[in-house]
Amino acid sequence: MSQTVLAREVGLDRTMLVKIETGARRVDALELARLSTTLGVPMEQFLEDRPLVLSRRAQLAEEAQTDAAQDAYRLEAKLLQWREDVCQLVETGLLHPARPMLYKSPVKNQEAARAAARWLRSKIGNPLGPIDTVMAVCEQAGQLVLIADLPGEGASLVDGDLAVAVVSRMSDPGRRRATAAHELGHLVLGDEYSTDLGVATSREDREKVIDAFASELLLPGEVLVQRFPGEDTDHRTWLIGVAARYRTSWSMAVRQAESAGLLDVPTARRLRAANPTRAEFMEALGWTPQMDLESVTVPPGYAHAVMRAWSNDLITSERAVELMHGQITMDDLPARDDSGLAP
Repeated sequence: MSQTVLAREVGLDRTMLVKIETGARRVDALELARLSTTLGVPMEQFLEDRPLVLSRRAQLAEEAQTDAAQDAYRLEAKLLQWREDVCQLVETGLLHPARPMLYKSPVKNQEAARAAARWLRSKIGNPLGPIDTVMAVCEQAGQLVLIADLPGEGASLVDGDLAVAVVSRMSDPGRRRATAAHELGHLVLGDEYSTDLGVATSREDREKVIDAFASELLLPGEVLVQRFPGEDTDHRTWLIGVAARYRTSWSMAVRQAESAGLLDVPTARRLRAANPTRAEFMEALGWTPQMDLESVTVPPGYAHAVMRAWSNDLITSERAVELMHGQITMDDLPARDDSGLAP
């Protein structure tokens, strides 16, 4: 849907829509209702005082087309719903999110971001090994991640000491892991709009810095240096094995090897154009299933809190299923009478 089409649907001139998007024009109740209906997001999203959104990949005011903006709005609506779900469990006293791990040193470039990723790995006790589940690492670092069946990539926010993120399931597993690590980077490195990084650089450059953090978190450069087989070997076969074991996308693996000085520019360009097949990745793993961010939609600590709340009759079975966001169904819970419980 283009801005022109959206403007027509809400009964506005396109220039008026642009002013609304940039905050230069107020919107009346009827226009608000039409925007809510056309974009398919709750009206409350436009009315609530919302916490700071640290990362939303698609910025409405920066786009000529609004399809990506509509996806961003839906992701943000899901993000706000996720925050409310987490808050409900916190209020029961059964969920105690970890305090966010925040990197204190200034981060103004990609190398500093990689140093921050190495710091975080040391904090969680995994300096160089593969990360089995990014969701568990995010939870340990103080960010609760929801995997949602929505188009787009990811979004995250912080509300006091509570940090939450949403990652779209509608991409390949390597991309989902990279997005989750990227959203964690926004938290660990701090608010992009108030740090030296945010003030001094463009949004595109900030995202590259966060991407460097995510890449180093998922595949440390030191691992590549230690395992580099030498100049006279098949770089592609070697890198497939490392990318498969660390479960990164092919582009991330090539980028990390290039950043570590192991690949020259022509070799890196050639490898980027030679994407491995799924069979090549699975062969490198010995055909062991890799399911991170596939069947699990909510963090393990959160899921445990939901089930304790249900067992303690604090929530109904229907609400428990809602809070689990597709990870369980009503058939997974023992039948019981919830007539005396609040919804």
